[in-house]
Amino acid sequence: MFSTVLVANRGEIAVRVIRTLRALGIRSVAVYSDADADAPHVRAADDAVRLGPAAASESYLSVEKVIEAARATGAQAIHPGYGFLSENTAFAAACEQAGIVFVGPPSQAIDAMGDKIRAKQTVAKAGVPVVPGSDGSGLSDDELTLAVEQVGYPVLLKPSAGGGGKGMREVHAPADLADAIAGARREARGSFGDDTLLVERLVTTPRHIEIQVMADAHGTVVHLGERECSLQRRHQKIIEEAPSALLTPEQRERMGTAACEAARACGYTGAGTVEFIVSSDAPDEFFFMEMNTRLQVEHPVTEMVTGLDLVELQLRVAAGEALPITQCDVALHGHAVEARVYAETAAVTGETVSFLPTGGQVVALREPSGPGVRVDSGIVAGGTVGSDYDPMLSKVIAHGADRAEALRRLDAALANTTLLGLDTNIGFLRGLLADDDVRAARLDTGLVARRARELATPDLPGDVLGAAAGYALLRLEPAGAVVDPFDVPGGWRVGEPAWTTRRLVVSGHDPVAVRIRGRAADAEVVIGEADPVRIATVATGDGTLAHTQDGRTRRYAVATAPDGVVWISRDGSAWGIREQEPLEAARTGADTAGGPVVSPMPGTVTVVEVTEGQEVTAGQKLVVVEAMKMEHVLTAPVDGVVRELKARVGGTVARDAALLVVEPGNADAEGAKS
Repeated sequence: MFSTVLVANRGEIAVRVIRTLRALGIRSVAVYSDADADAPHVRAADDAVRLGPAAASESYLSVEKVIEAARATGAQAIHPGYGFLSENTAFAAACEQAGIVFVGPPSQAIDAMGDKIRAKQTVAKAGVPVVPGSDGSGLSDDELTLAVEQVGYPVLLKPSAGGGGKGMREVHAPADLADAIAGARREARGSFGDDTLLVERLVTTPRHIEIQVMADAHGTVVHLGERECSLQRRHQKIIEEAPSALLTPEQRERMGTAACEAARACGYTGAGTVEFIVSSDAPDEFFFMEMNTRLQVEHPVTEMVTGLDLVELQLRVAAGEALPITQCDVALHGHAVEARVYAETAAVTGETVSFLPTGGQVVALREPSGPGVRVDSGIVAGGTVGSDYDPMLSKVIAHGADRAEALRRLDAALANTTLLGLDTNIGFLRGLLADDDVRAARLDTGLVARRARELATPDLPGDVLGAAAGYALLRLEPAGAVVDPFDVPGGWRVGEPAWTTRRLVVSGHDPVAVRIRGRAADAEVVIGEADPVRIATVATGDGTLAHTQDGRTRRYAVATAPDGVVWISRDGSAWGIREQEPLEAARTGADTAGGPVVSPMPGTVTVVEVTEGQEVTAGQKLVVVEAMKMEHVLTAPVDGVVRELKARVGGTVARDAALLVVEPGNADAEGAKS
């Protein structure tokens, strides 16, 4: 076994790998970018090496720098985690040339499975069923169009390189094909440096089921059961579970056998995942999609139902040991479900929901624990979540005797999570877990998209605004006994106490006027046009409040971010609340049919499709902003003319930065006026 292993990754997966290294008595080495100098994985490791600037290409994606860090620290092996260099053939080959063990499959296996076109050809020869589609590589746009016509609509465009759902486009009609090809190529090129695309038949009501395989260099290949990963948005998984409620033991064995054959077909060793697409209506029919030649994000659910440490097995195989298990030793116990916590907000435009990355300082953090609950986390209170890397913050996993118990425990764990300072998807996840179809295991990969608008637009609870108003009073009140009555918020008046009006703004909601009078422990509040209600707000210590409203007392976590936004959380959901300035309120009340087009997230401008003075129509594409490898298209709010164009391709922008202004009207009319 190795004495020192370098972990070539960051965030929760680096922390998780280091945990196993520590348990095995192996010295761990972290690497970090300038943005991660004080990150949890750096703190957790025995040694740490700076790679360079925050840009991934100059740090975590630099083969030379990672290899040099391993040499400098005496690391005998490198564990790549997932993402970054984990499926990079050149990196695996560079490790071999440097005499450093790559904790993963041989570079030839990565090469064979990393290209989706070659992977399909390889496994098809081994008798594994594949989705009908294009089987050539390097297809031009015209050749892709011809392939689509041969396969028939609907189809799925997929980058040949990479994974994680990046660059995928569903196409249901010929009129949409050209834009889909252009968008898929652009995103694939930006994410993987390769814009090669393939076409596959789009399976209706599909379920995404994957098989975990482990293989050693001594000829043993076993599968560790399946994971159901059908709950996805934009082809990215958000909730995964093991085992799948769809499969019978016989179907599981058939898929497991096919996965093992796929691994043997490319000379695989180590941990890998063979992904299949299965029709909900015909689970006996399954098709190979791709093989991920690395550890998966969702590997904890397999660990919880099998009792195996997959990272330990990876290390043992990489060290040349034989697998300590055979297929007969693998047994599944109970059920496990994982939820991915992302730094993101759901933006709703009409019927369209976009999940946009967010960021900020983590001003308060409390992660759940308890029977059957596990958290793999890459964040700490006081840390900053930027836009340089993937927005996943942590994973919350729950195990139970059966699926119902696992779901209950996961929901309770999310409800007991406090994460303040930035928008996350925790409330969205809890809403999804409560869905009747999810509870009944009636899943398919389109379910989240069908529910997204409903889940992304929850009402703003009145008690949250009441707690925010009560907290504002609490912060204004003097500590200790009151000597001067004018020290009391609202001052002293003859007769009734005076009302104080605040306009409170919560992202995704219209500003709300909140009137309040009294002291925090006994006040009266009017929210919007509602009737007055009595409230009482008391600080209970450790950043928490007890707030009573409408005769009900709830507990809230509360913290103030450096930008002055007050964050309030209960039941896992969090709201960033700020007070609207009078001038801003005046602008909000004015005619805003046109006006500035702002970036909904911090990121980089990748496309500018308009010029200064150009006439545009409502809904026309103006600018594309990318953050964390996710694209967001900004469109014209009304018919008008482009003014004050500040967006430049390659330029970085902050959240809410004005990129241009759409002036209602037309250029000729403006010219006539002048």
